Amino acid sequence: MNTYIKEHIEKFQEVNKNRGRLLVSCSDQPGIVSAVSHFLFSYQANIIESSQYSTNPEGGVFFIRIEFECPDLKEKAKDMEKQFANIAEKFSMEWKLSHVYLVKRAAIFVSKEPHCLLELLWEWQSGDLMAEIALVISNHEDARDAVEGLNIPFYYIPANKDIRKQAEAQQLQLLTEHEIDFVILARYMQILTPDFVAANPNKIINIHHSFLPAFVGAKPYERAHARGVKLIGATSHYVTNDLDEGPIIEQDIARVNHHDDVDSLKKIGRRIERSVLARAVKWHIEDRIIVHQNKTIVF
Repeated sequence: MNTYIKEHIEKFQEVNKNRGRLLVSCSDQPGIVSAVSHFLFSYQANIIESSQYSTNPEGGVFFIRIEFECPDLKEKAKDMEKQFANIAEKFSMEWKLSHVYLVKRAAIFVSKEPHCLLELLWEWQSGDLMAEIALVISNHEDARDAVEGLNIPFYYIPANKDIRKQAEAQQLQLLTEHEIDFVILARYMQILTPDFVAANPNKIINIHHSFLPAFVGAKPYERAHARGVKLIGATSHYVTNDLDEGPIIEQDIARVNHHDDVDSLKKIGRRIERSVLARAVKWHIEDRIIVHQNKTIVF
């Protein structure tokens, strides 16, 4: 990690040393907000931001995200988690209490196409992506110079369907060694096994093209051009065992017309892909996403 980025992270940690986030989901019922607010007040915490949503006030599911300032949070965090567990049990909550000071550690997987990786590295260098990019893993050597030029460890691990289990064993070992919190697939063109996905539930963020109408399989841009599509786009989602059908985090589109050839479509598509992935990653880092069934609530 270069000196500028290290200093930027240290400044962020100092500013946010007492900042916490609480994510909650449970059956909608009276008293949830009151109980959570009273809990935070008991620790002298001041609520900075609060967003909530209910699928239905009568028998629906309630979601809330609270960001707060709490004096001496680092020393109080463990006790807060222990005490909040009692409230969570009463309301049958799924919940997460996080300390903003603990900057998340990311691993980026990439194949040959560099556009999404380069976007993430640029956001990281500029301080707009507040995470530690701990390593980059690739089944090609193409991105090595760009990654190692920023003092980020680069690991070349060949991968294909014949050696997938061996490759993933090495990858999982590296994720453990580097204490990785989440994985970004920045156009990593390999299918992950159920074992790999199960080891990282709702912690793998993927990006792929999505057309209206949709074109799956090989050469999607060529096939889209042949059909004369008027919209192209991209989707970022959490990875599940159903290929490209995990909970959607973010999407975007752009209009195209008959003047756009296949190369133009690819350029437009790459621009959408990299911006959509960057937004999804930022929202994950900022604890703005709650996964419910196969959907996301993004605050």
